[in-house]
Amino acid sequence: MKRLPSLPSGRTQRLALVTGVAMLVAGGVTGGVLATAGPAPKTYTAYFAEAVGVYPGSDVDILGVKVGTIDSVQPHGRQVKVVMSVDASVPVAARVDAVVIVPSVVADRYIQLTPPYTRGRQLASGGSIPQSRTATPVEIDQLYAAVTKFAQDLGPNGVNKNGALNNVLNTGAANLQGNGQALGTMIRELSQLYQTLQGSQGNFFGTINNLQQFTAMLDGNNSQVAQVQNQLAEVSQFLAADRQDLAGALNELATGLSQVQGFVADNRSALKSNITKLEAITQILVNQRASLAEALDNEPLAADNFINAYDPGNQTLEGRGDLNELDMGPCAYPPYGPAPGADCPDNGTNSSGQDQSLLPLPAAGVPTPAPSKAGTGSGAGQ
Repeated sequence: MKRLPSLPSGRTQRLALVTGVAMLVAGGVTGGVLATAGPAPKTYTAYFAEAVGVYPGSDVDILGVKVGTIDSVQPHGRQVKVVMSVDASVPVAARVDAVVIVPSVVADRYIQLTPPYTRGRQLASGGSIPQSRTATPVEIDQLYAAVTKFAQDLGPNGVNKNGALNNVLNTGAANLQGNGQALGTMIRELSQLYQTLQGSQGNFFGTINNLQQFTAMLDGNNSQVAQVQNQLAEVSQFLAADRQDLAGALNELATGLSQVQGFVADNRSALKSNITKLEAITQILVNQRASLAEALDNEPLAADNFINAYDPGNQTLEGRGDLNELDMGPCAYPPYGPAPGADCPDNGTNSSGQDQSLLPLPAAGVPTPAPSKAGTGSGAGQ
């Protein structure tokens, strides 16, 4: 075996020094990287019914932002176990769901964690997401298989085995034949109805709320509602028991109305004349309503005075006259004093010496005194 030539001692020392410095630098860099790497990422396990197109190294996103990667994808019984790592600084909701997302036909699939964390409990590292909270997209072969199965179910070996589908199509074609315009009109009017309901949805739901309150009120007053129903039932029974009398009354009323109609037709001119005269009389009463009111106020007193003036023993009307009122004139009218503006000295004559012994009348605007029960003036009873 050939031996390697030994290096000079000086070169050996320099090489050893360079090697030591390199090791120190590498150790410092490694220590710095470990010091700045931060805490270890959180690990979660999700169970899917299937995970086609999901591979280790695929992304884990929240709201479309990458927050971790998939560590492993392994079958686990009738499920697929997916282990993923999420950045330690990203909170994950305790009830988070995991969904496999297909961004496009050719792009890699990734797992989306939703909904994002807002508040409340967080899913601790090492937690799992059960299959009930995971979802996968429908594969194209599954879609093809569903379409194929649907076609087979409708084919000659399925629903149409005895021609049932053909009968439905023939019947539909016969019913729709010649009704294309009507069908189009119906669809257009239904769209207008939808727009109307959409524009009036506030009133529509307000009506529903009012109906709900009304039904709640009826429910709260069930006893009163039952009582009203019972009373209505009693009224209905009463009318049913007397329906013959009611029918007779209605017949008589119809006969009476017919006779009134004939009477009005035969005496139209006379009725018109009488109504015209009645209008004049009514107008007079309206114009003299103040006098009528005064008469109605005074007539009871006049009747009372007349009764008191009658002497049943002698069968005569008794009364007295106050002649002093005729003699003294307006200057000495006892209840009110001299009339306004009258020149009345103490001796019953004015300043010119003329006699003021005239028939006394109350001054204008001065109220008449209330007479006694027996009355005053001529015609008053004793």
